[in-house]
Amino acid sequence: MSKSEAPAPTASSRPPAGPVPPTRRWAVLAVLSTSLLLCGIDLTVLHVAVPSMTRDLHPSGVQLLWIVDVYSLTLASLLVTCGTLGDRIGRKRMVLSGFALFGLASAAAAFSTTTPQLIAARVALGIGAAMIMASTVAVIRVVFTDDRERAVAIGIWTAAHSVGATVGPLVGGLVTQRWGWGAVFLVNVPIVLVILVVGARVIPESKNSSPRHWDVAGVALSVAGLAGVVYALKRAGENFSVPWTVAVTAAAGAFLLYLFVRRQRRLTEPLLDFSLFSSRRFSMATVCVISCFGSYVALLFFLTQWLQQTGGYSPLHAGLALMPLAAANAVGAATAPWLSARWGNRWSLTGSLAAFAAALFLLAPVGDSGAYGSLIATMLVAGYGAGVVMTLGADSIMSAAAPERSGEAAAIQETSFELGAGLGVAVLGTALTAAYRLTLPSFTGLTPHDRAVAQQSFGGAEDVADGLDADTARRILTAARHAYDQGFTAVAAIAAGGLTLTAVLAAFVLRPRKAGRASP
Repeated sequence: MSKSEAPAPTASSRPPAGPVPPTRRWAVLAVLSTSLLLCGIDLTVLHVAVPSMTRDLHPSGVQLLWIVDVYSLTLASLLVTCGTLGDRIGRKRMVLSGFALFGLASAAAAFSTTTPQLIAARVALGIGAAMIMASTVAVIRVVFTDDRERAVAIGIWTAAHSVGATVGPLVGGLVTQRWGWGAVFLVNVPIVLVILVVGARVIPESKNSSPRHWDVAGVALSVAGLAGVVYALKRAGENFSVPWTVAVTAAAGAFLLYLFVRRQRRLTEPLLDFSLFSSRRFSMATVCVISCFGSYVALLFFLTQWLQQTGGYSPLHAGLALMPLAAANAVGAATAPWLSARWGNRWSLTGSLAAFAAALFLLAPVGDSGAYGSLIATMLVAGYGAGVVMTLGADSIMSAAAPERSGEAAAIQETSFELGAGLGVAVLGTALTAAYRLTLPSFTGLTPHDRAVAQQSFGGAEDVADGLDADTARRILTAARHAYDQGFTAVAAIAAGGLTLTAVLAAFVLRPRKAGRASP
């Protein structure tokens, strides 16, 4: 994931008294980069721990999706408002408060004994991460006043999030295999304690002397609307016959989001300035980021589940198996500027989206997690294409906005990444749940309760099989593995179709305007 440099401090920003010494500047950067590393790790660290967590907490398929993506959805919905609040109360105070909440929520998640407790802890983690991420870039702008130093600092800071998200599955595999799934959250606690002590000493306080209005009503509309739509989407995947309450919830959520957009367009100081989307380049780049990053994070999640649940991989083995995907993603991000200089953003984005889509189309027919060798080439292509799109998409968002509006563009850019991650898992997870339930046969000889549990998820089928004789258990697990394989195939095909559509849109929307039609 790449984020371009944010603007220099404005006159309304209150810097710390006197210049910050060089040693302290880089100490501040170390603290803030570690914070982004933690936020990135928490985006993906739980992926490989899900099977062992499922055996302990027994979540339903829908509850499992909430556990995984409620973190990124909460983070996405609160990034902008936490940035505005940090401008008002002080960025140092906001960052340190976010760290404190992040540490407490990590401990709560580690010791959760029920699914609702873990979901609530993940929500708190998302709030803490939003408080951290929203103010760190503003602190960097205040501390690093030299343009060249600030560019280097922003590059290191943004790379930390990418590294965290990339190594998250490996860290999760190492920790889960040795200490259990709860330990993936406990590793945050000592790091947070160190950051709180060091950060309190080295991070300078800064505020905006003329902060923007904090739109509480807008925050409520956006959070409630997004929650309603996602809730309805997940419930629809759980039951083929959609209850009227789910339809009403979906409609209400969509209406609240409409009211949010309408309100933002009318405010003089909106949370999100939707007038930026009048630029087709800005809008298309945002769509590319949401589609690509959503598919990439979902691919990371479902690959780890697929390899462990149907392929019998250990958590550590599954984390290692994803390294080709992560390495190719890093190479794609590094070579994206060269591709853009050689072919231009339009064809670089279109070609990379198409390559990512083609890799998923090739992955869909595999349908066998035991055939790992056949997955490597597709993972390399998918990772490389995703790395290019995420980098060029983020840069396009920033460069499409006027320099004086780069702060607002950066907020939308960060939100698009986190929103893409949450929606990717929600949409594709709903598809997998529906395909699994549709493919799983109606077992004879099971009680209605056991049949319903087996249809919830692969973990539920394992729970049911544990209490049965060997032949029946083998038959149920074989059918469940086949159903999960088919679900993964459906996920890969749907994601490939969405990326193909995005590639076609990019090719048409990003074409140069004809002479005489250029906007002033």
